[in-house]
Parts: sequence; C-alpha cells; structure tokens
Amino acid sequence: MKTSSVILALSALLFLGCSSSKDYLIESDYSYHGKFRKYKTFTFVDQTSSDEDKAIYNPFIEDAIKYRMKLQGYKYTEKKPSLLISYRMFFDDFDFMGYNQPDIESWSKRGDEEEEYDPIEYGLREGTLLILLHDRKQRRVIWQGYAAGVFGNKDFDNERYLKRAVRSIFDQYRFFADGYMVKNQEVE
Repeated sequence: MKTSSVILALSALLFLGCSSSKDYLIESDYSYHGKFRKYKTFTFVDQTSSDEDKAIYNPFIEDAIKYRMKLQGYKYTEKKPSLLISYRMFFDDFDFMGYNQPDIESWSKRGDEEEEYDPIEYGLREGTLLILLHDRKQRRVIWQGYAAGVFGNKDFDNERYLKRAVRSIFDQYRFFADGYMVKNQEVE
C-alpha cells in the first residue's frame, strides 16, 4: 500500500511538472531592419479608449512590460522614445503569421538586413498575449513576442499570471539598452 501511494505521488508530481508554462506556446520573431543594440528609451502607444477595453488596455500588463524594460536598462520617456510598445490580448483561437528565423542574438552580430524571411503559420489558442516593439523613427514593428493559451476570458485579471506571461515573452528579447551594460560596469 505504501509503494502505491509513493507511485501515485510521483505520478502526480510528474504530471504537474509537465503542465507548467510549457502548456502554452511562447514565440517571438523580429524584423531584419531592427537596430536592437541601439535603442535606449521607450513609451507605450496610447491604447486607451473611452470604455478601456481590456483587450486593448490592461494596467497589469503595462506595469509588467515597463518593469521588464527598465530591468533591461531602457528608460521610460514620452519625448521622442526610440521604441514604442503596444500589446493586445486575444480571447479566441486564430491563425497568426510568424517567422522561422535565426536566433536573434546570432543574427544581430551579423546584422544582415537582406536575409530572407521564412514564414510560418501558428494556430494560436484562445488567451493569447501579443507584445509589439515599434522603431519610432523607422515606423515599423521590429520585434513581436506572443504567448498563446495563457488566460481565458475578457474578465481575466490575475495580476501574477499576467506578469508571468509578460516575463515569459520578454525572455525571448534579451537585449539591453544601448550603453546600459557599459554604464553599470563603470559604476562597479
């Protein structure tokens, strides 16, 4: 009887371990025109509306993005930021066009703007969070990250869960603000 209890407990732990953040798809892709090592500042695209639609504006998501950007050395400013950030929550399944690309860090060392895009279509599940980084001067999206299947309906407002989704998405964007690491090394 003791052995079956141990086996049952181990099975439950294995099941719970397999059903963690890997239950949802986390991906990102980028523009070959992005100057990822040159950006320093950011702000949000004004997404509020009179009814503050939760698909367009969510303070938990915005705070989590702001925290992560500052952690990576970016400064928040309203005056001529280098990056504009927007995000959207999708509550239904949909098809999404992404790209199968080289690792962003490897590509950024080469910086080949003429590289070919390899499109790939994702079937994203309900509860998708999409975050877009726009180069303000170029007027184009230079990076997008998304996590599918992370939440349910429009009334979903679990702050901790949304922060975890933002963190998982930004784990795909590993660039620090231009000059950030140099400044921190000089201080130490």
